Amino acid sequence: MFRYALALLLGVAVMSVPSPSPAAQPEKNAEDARFAKLFQSYLDEEFRLHPLFATQQGNHEFDDQLDDLSPAARAKDVERAKKWLERIPKEIDFKKLSRDGQIDFEIWTHTLKYGLWQTENDNRFEFDPRTYGEYISDSTFLLLTQSTLPRERNVENAAKRIKHIPKIVEAAKASLKNPPKILTEITIKRNLGAIAFYEKDIYEFAKETPGTEPLATPCKAAVKALKDYQTWLEKELLPKSTGEWRLGKEKFAKKLELELDAGLTADEVVKVAEAEAERVEREMYYVAKQLWSKQFPGKALPPEDAAGRRTTIKSVLDELGKDHGKPETLVDDAKKTVAKIKDFIRAKKILTLPDPDTCQIIAMPEFQRGFSAAYLNPAPPLDPKANSLYAVAPPPKDWPQARQDTFFREYNSAMLQVLTIHEAYPGHYVQLAYSNRCPSLVRKILWSGSFAEGWAVYTEQMMLDQGYGDGDLSLRLHQLKFYIRAVLNAILDNKMHCQNLTDDEALKMLLERGFQTEAEAVGKIARAKQSSTQLSTYFVGRTAFYRLRQDVQRKRGDAFDLGKFHEAVLSHGTLPVKYLPELVK
Repeated sequence: MFRYALALLLGVAVMSVPSPSPAAQPEKNAEDARFAKLFQSYLDEEFRLHPLFATQQGNHEFDDQLDDLSPAARAKDVERAKKWLERIPKEIDFKKLSRDGQIDFEIWTHTLKYGLWQTENDNRFEFDPRTYGEYISDSTFLLLTQSTLPRERNVENAAKRIKHIPKIVEAAKASLKNPPKILTEITIKRNLGAIAFYEKDIYEFAKETPGTEPLATPCKAAVKALKDYQTWLEKELLPKSTGEWRLGKEKFAKKLELELDAGLTADEVVKVAEAEAERVEREMYYVAKQLWSKQFPGKALPPEDAAGRRTTIKSVLDELGKDHGKPETLVDDAKKTVAKIKDFIRAKKILTLPDPDTCQIIAMPEFQRGFSAAYLNPAPPLDPKANSLYAVAPPPKDWPQARQDTFFREYNSAMLQVLTIHEAYPGHYVQLAYSNRCPSLVRKILWSGSFAEGWAVYTEQMMLDQGYGDGDLSLRLHQLKFYIRAVLNAILDNKMHCQNLTDDEALKMLLERGFQTEAEAVGKIARAKQSSTQLSTYFVGRTAFYRLRQDVQRKRGDAFDLGKFHEAVLSHGTLPVKYLPELVK
């Protein structure tokens, strides 16, 4: 999974980005200019009222402040969003906009509607205690790792921002009702990571001597507030954390429609995913069968029935999974894959890579772990020269050796290459770099998860199809395993929230159909409970990119240029995939 920069406004994730191949400049008119000015005034207002959102987008005017998350302030946010929805069509004549302007109009109004729906039906400030961790920890971490302001200025801003943490804790206590138990349990673990961050880790990121000012005094106050918060989470919130994590069929269907913005219903998504899962399973068997004799010389291939095919795939994957790194080498292993992948992209002219390259590979901080094995936190659109962070998460130190071994069998040497393709090159990092060159500020700020995740999943197969790995069947089998995970994500997402799928039933599906290790499957089930509809974006987005590629390639015939196609697709920003057939001819 890729962890976008979590700027969440009224419950809508807003992603940030970096920079390279210029987009074609669309024709602008007077109404487009009026629209751009109006959107800028909206952003100015949001930045002033939501300093974390401003920081995440690369505006550093308010880096020394934090949001007012009190119930009263959030109620004003709702009223302001409603007023903007009324104001936009009154001030902008949709028919007079260029087609690009109309698309931006639709994206902006859709985002506001989605945010209001979530406030009424899936309010994370009342339902999800993890939300406050973004303000407690990420708000400071971003200043010290991604801002391009002078280091001393970032440290000063961080010190001032940290002073607001006790208010965030008070807002959490005043707002949280009865969240699902799993979300409170994760928050308890992450808050311990936040305490450790402010006790010692922050000085390393700030490049300051431990215990020195200006960080020492606000950090001590923050630690005190967070320890008190820890007690409250454990003693008061956890016992009353009896909320239902299942969204339910009606709400899930509506949220999925809003999240995807792709013209697909929940039933349609799961139907297509079921058929695709069967196709990918067959392809995995064909690859595993070719690897069998090498992995098990002299041993007869299992019978070619449903059970035998799955035995063949699982046995080969288990054997290949023994080739893996160690906790202390995981980051270095990821770095080694990058050079090889980038060389291949250049040689095969997959697309033009960002220059300069601002992607840094780091170990995921403790306070961010527990949700995914890796994420890409891109440079923000208004500070595009900042670093992008490709973070990989070694297994927690308190895991027993057997569980750590399971983690590394899942994220073995082959899978780490596929993961790096997805997260960085030519996946999320490269796509978001292109997005940052798009002239539309709307598309830089109000991103589409289906586009971002869909592109990343599309690149996994595309890279191998173009020859990455020189026909290594192990790499191909792991790419297919990674892809069937995306397909099953959509099925799991639907059935967990709409069809009362039990944990045992979900585990069986992921182990038998997804060939995941038990630890990975258990983690995915936990994630499905934490993130309704997000798990569907991978498959829906990938399907859109794959079908578009097939359609354009058939029409272009011998004139089709893969690199130019990729650059054309990425030049329009991170917008809903439903617009791609219209924009990419």
